[in-house]
Amino acid sequence: MHRVSQLAVLLAAMVLASSAFATELAVLRNGFTIRHERRAIVGTMTRLYTGPDATSYVDIPTADIDHFEIDSTPAPKLPTPVVTPAPAPVPAPPVAKTLDQIVGEAGDTHKIDPDFINSVIRAESGFNVRAVSPKGAQGLMQLMPGTASNLGVSNSFDPKANVEGGTRYLRSLLEKYNYDVVKALAAYNAGPNRVDKYHGMPPYYETQAYVARIIRDYNRKKLAQQKAVKAKTTQAKTPTAPPATKATRSSPPAASASRAADPSSSTTVAR
Repeated sequence: MHRVSQLAVLLAAMVLASSAFATELAVLRNGFTIRHERRAIVGTMTRLYTGPDATSYVDIPTADIDHFEIDSTPAPKLPTPVVTPAPAPVPAPPVAKTLDQIVGEAGDTHKIDPDFINSVIRAESGFNVRAVSPKGAQGLMQLMPGTASNLGVSNSFDPKANVEGGTRYLRSLLEKYNYDVVKALAAYNAGPNRVDKYHGMPPYYETQAYVARIIRDYNRKKLAQQKAVKAKTTQAKTPTAPPATKATRSSPPAASASRAADPSSSTTVAR
């Protein structure tokens, strides 16, 4: 099975044991953690079994795993769903804020990286505000009518309401599965009941490809950001030589050299 074997995560080298059977957390270089029952080395990949059987797993490049930890997270407390009556549909209002602003506010409210929310939106709708799936999911984060009603979203084509509701739902799934990103994304796509049934990633191609696509897109963003920060840091630490000046008859050479050698005469700007 190669459906989730092409996850693009940050590069680093680490030698891992060929197999393990205790419940652990695989800590990736990008900060993600993946809970698994056992693991095995398959070539250059580490296969993490997210359920008790051999059908639920995700393949991660071995070099992208930083380390493993014993899973000591207490059992999750299931969030209480908010049920509100579905109001009559209304036309989509004009977008007053940019999508980046909407996503940023939702991320701040629910403590989720806006880049991660954008990766989910890209996979769900391709940033199409009016997107409707064959199954009836609507809007940027593809909310089903029943889910939208439970979240209090009266108009799924309103970008702000859709992103706010979808991000709140994603947060509840992360809490339900103890911040196991793979399970939370699988539940967002296939539903929590299927994730609970299979004790992890459901054996569906669509769901496995969906999870892989989001993690790959998110990791690409984080890698680009880290490279940019590293480049700025390196540039900031590199001393800039002051321009050479020619001595004139009215400016003594010794005084000119003194000013050029004074480190306080140059200013380095760093974030």
